[in-house]
Amino acid sequence: MTTMPAPPAASDAGETPASGSGVGDEVCATPPAPEAVAVPDDATLATLAKALGHPARVAILRVLAERDACVTGELVAEFPLAQSTVSEHLRILREAGLVRGEIEGPRTRYCIDRSGLAALRAGLDSL
Repeated sequence: MTTMPAPPAASDAGETPASGSGVGDEVCATPPAPEAVAVPDDATLATLAKALGHPARVAILRVLAERDACVTGELVAEFPLAQSTVSEHLRILREAGLVRGEIEGPRTRYCIDRSGLAALRAGLDSL
């Protein structure tokens, strides 16, 4: 399995839901200790906040938090949205650093990026 950095989007076409949505520890690591989280600069904080600016993206994060991880097809089944729309929301969350993806054959498995979420918390706490 190859860990995928944030920006490149993989094709999710033809995905089927997978059972057992566990993701390797290298992708969905535990959040860093609070003292280890740097407060993001204003531009980064604005990018993180903007990524949460759509209810579908907040809902995607909630589903990922409940399940630890899932493939795009599982997320599409959760929402009344087209697969391409869910993929676009995932791309925005990934580029903001709030979601990570791991390519597994023809599928991409997603989870919350705990470091990005910790940075968002640190930024909001600094206001």
